[in-house]
Amino acid sequence: MITRKEAIELLNFHIKTRNLIKHCLAVEAVMRKFAQYFNKDEEIWGLSGLLHDLDYEYTKDSPDIHGIKTVEILSGKISEEMKNAILAHCEKKPRETLIEKVLYAVDPTTGFIVAGALIKPEKKLNAIDVKFLLNRFKEKSFARGASREQMKTCEEFGLSLEKFYEISLEAMKDISGELGL
Repeated sequence: MITRKEAIELLNFHIKTRNLIKHCLAVEAVMRKFAQYFNKDEEIWGLSGLLHDLDYEYTKDSPDIHGIKTVEILSGKISEEMKNAILAHCEKKPRETLIEKVLYAVDPTTGFIVAGALIKPEKKLNAIDVKFLLNRFKEKSFARGASREQMKTCEEFGLSLEKFYEISLEAMKDISGELGL
């Protein structure tokens, strides 16, 4: 299986947009935190998050192949579980397993949390909390690109939106330096 070092090298080779790399790092951190929470394989979950958008710069204008190209790029380097999680996050397969459901819910959440931090004068993750995020969730004009429906699917794996945000925010705060937040 691919190592994190190899995954980072692939990420830097295939993605040139710094904010997209930060998004992938944030999704990785959150997925690792959920792996701990659910007592699952942290490496598989983290690498699935890190690599989930590897093809984004190639497929941003062709969403029908998003995820599929990532799996092609990673052919022979990732497990079936990771492949399925990557495909499920962009709805190329039904969400069946826990990792697939969590990655699907986490993907828009990291951007939502970043948007929350950026509207604060400090522009730091430490300036926001779960209550702040829950209030912003109700504002349809806030972080419009972050699908509320997708985030709300956290209920499919037994978490309230509040608990889901708590774990996600904590994970992102843990790597706030890398995220520049």
